[in-house]
Amino acid sequence: MNSLPTSDALLDWYDRHARTLPWRTSPEDRRLGVVPDPYSVWLSEIMLQQTTVAAVKDYYVKFLALWPRVEDLAAADTEDVMKAWAGLGYYSRARNLKKCAEQVAFELGGRFPETEEGLQSLPGIGPYTAAAISAIAFNHHAAVVDGNVERVLSRLHEITTPLPDAKPAIREAMDALTPNDRPGDFAQAVMDLGATICTPKRPACALCPWMTECKSQSSGLAETLPRKAPKKAKPTRKGAAFIAIRDHDDAVLLGRRPPKGLLGGMTEVPGTFWADDFDLSTALSHAPVQGNWRKRSGIVKHTFTHFHLELDIYVCRLAPESSPPQELWWSEKEQQTDEALPTVMRKALEAGLSGT
Repeated sequence: MNSLPTSDALLDWYDRHARTLPWRTSPEDRRLGVVPDPYSVWLSEIMLQQTTVAAVKDYYVKFLALWPRVEDLAAADTEDVMKAWAGLGYYSRARNLKKCAEQVAFELGGRFPETEEGLQSLPGIGPYTAAAISAIAFNHHAAVVDGNVERVLSRLHEITTPLPDAKPAIREAMDALTPNDRPGDFAQAVMDLGATICTPKRPACALCPWMTECKSQSSGLAETLPRKAPKKAKPTRKGAAFIAIRDHDDAVLLGRRPPKGLLGGMTEVPGTFWADDFDLSTALSHAPVQGNWRKRSGIVKHTFTHFHLELDIYVCRLAPESSPPQELWWSEKEQQTDEALPTVMRKALEAGLSGT
């Protein structure tokens, strides 16, 4: 019979094995009285939404160097924020990041709310992020449940209901385990356990502080949990992108996507709409300017959350005196790396410029 898991056992493990992360206040510093900065916690949690720690680290350091306080980010030019975010994905997060910074700086005197309810009133902050900020930044009791926590708790309590239906039971289990003392450290401890020990494949159960309490380890079901409902097949949408190059300096023609919707407000390579039934034979009718367009061999592929994308790439060189169409501009070669181009647009641009 399994004994009940305790938060103390995990916190003792965390005190010895906590990951060193640029946004984290270490257990040693916490014991010395260092208090986490709510702005840094908020910034990291927004960036970590649906994104890996490895991908976020450099972006977090860059943002903090550019805008060390919430007031600095609030006062920043939106285009500069989008440029700094380019490549991190899920671009609505960047737009909400700016809106949230403005609300905190200009309406709340630079202070983030401490409660989950207050935090969820801000742009871009949902239940998980609110719980994480409340627990980590303000030491409030909150059940913080991310993907790592779902895996650890479903194995610990042998919750066999497939996700997402298992979420309420997992959250209830996390709420019951979370201590009133050090709730933020406990949340990060469970995340670290999932990231380093209770991994999706081949969990290192022998090193786990909860091994003897883990029901699925005893039953041999650990690697089968959490169970997930079958994923729906992603559709494949198609379209075309047009790389117009100015002859004398290799500047390229760029535009800006509408402020709302997929990749909203980001810089783009001009192109067609994307659809699963797009007729590629009509692509050139969407070209932004008249010219001798040539189709590149191969296609650019990119995967979004809900669909796959395949783009044909067309390239055209234009005379130096060519004026850009309305709402487009020439981006000179040395400026292109600083443009707010999302990953899919950089792929298209690189494919078009290769060999030119």
